[in-house]
Amino acid sequence: MREVWVRHPRWSLALRGAVAAALAWVVGVLAPAPLSEYPYYAPLGAVVATAGTLARSARESLQTVGALLLGAGIALAADAVLEPSALAVALVVGVALLCAGWRVLGGTGVWVANSALFVLVLGQGQDAEYIGAFAGLVVVGAGIGIVVNLLWPPLPITPSDLALRALRASLVEQLDDLADWLDDEGPLEPDEWERRRHALYPTIEGARAAVAHSGEASRGNLRARRYGERVRTQARESAVLGAAAEVVDEVVRLLVDGERTGRDDVALGPRLRPELATALRSFADALRDPVDDTDDTDGDSADDPCAGFARSLDRLRDVVRESRERTGGDHFVAGALAVVLGRGHDVLAG
Repeated sequence: MREVWVRHPRWSLALRGAVAAALAWVVGVLAPAPLSEYPYYAPLGAVVATAGTLARSARESLQTVGALLLGAGIALAADAVLEPSALAVALVVGVALLCAGWRVLGGTGVWVANSALFVLVLGQGQDAEYIGAFAGLVVVGAGIGIVVNLLWPPLPITPSDLALRALRASLVEQLDDLADWLDDEGPLEPDEWERRRHALYPTIEGARAAVAHSGEASRGNLRARRYGERVRTQARESAVLGAAAEVVDEVVRLLVDGERTGRDDVALGPRLRPELATALRSFADALRDPVDDTDDTDGDSADDPCAGFARSLDRLRDVVRESRERTGGDHFVAGALAVVLGRGHDVLAG
């Protein structure tokens, strides 16, 4: 059960939101009139406050209240000059949607139109009372939600770990498959490898988003004191894997352009393909088994995958030079591949 809980933070979010909404409802019911006539708006504020991280909940709560008050003001202005009608609704919604794009409101701009419609349609004859209850209860509910987040702050570290692990595995698989293809199949099939490139993008973006979310969740979070180093390690790993993903993407693009089927003058040929395949496998090994920053062993050890990657790169460069001198060819693509893979080594070694 705990494994499911930490892997899927939506369970924690749902429980926090449910507890905050229930407490807010009780407060709304017990509040003095006229607030107690609209208790359902308090849980609304609680849900808004518990829907995100601790840092985001306070910011979005303020933005939501601002959006609600702005929408109410638009409805009051329209009600002062127009009778209830389709024209009044159209005018209020149009102006509210224009104001919803105001950058200060962030993602809460949708509440401008909602608030304007609530006040215009439901607050007829008691505008001031309705607006006060509406905004007041949302503020109270948001306050309860923020307190719940403070007492039980979200810190989705495990999902970030899993996303990074998935990205690392996908990059290793891509490199191993590419090396196998060069050894067994020769030149690449462009459509096949373009499809693989694009299939990797969601994994890359998902890992970046997960790490960014856990980093944001750590701000102002008391639990982050215990997991601070883990959060920082995730940020570093995300940067390394993101850079490695760019290297892999560039390698595939160069090979699709210069070493594809149907091309008469392939960039590598049977002489250089095995050396590149070896370098790609060494890159995969270095990604699969990253060097521990706390490891005191010599970085040039024969067992160090990153050092093995460096040796295979040196071999690739030597073979490219020998082939260039022997054939007199330009070897632009082969040289570019060596440079790009060198950047990949620098990323892992740095």
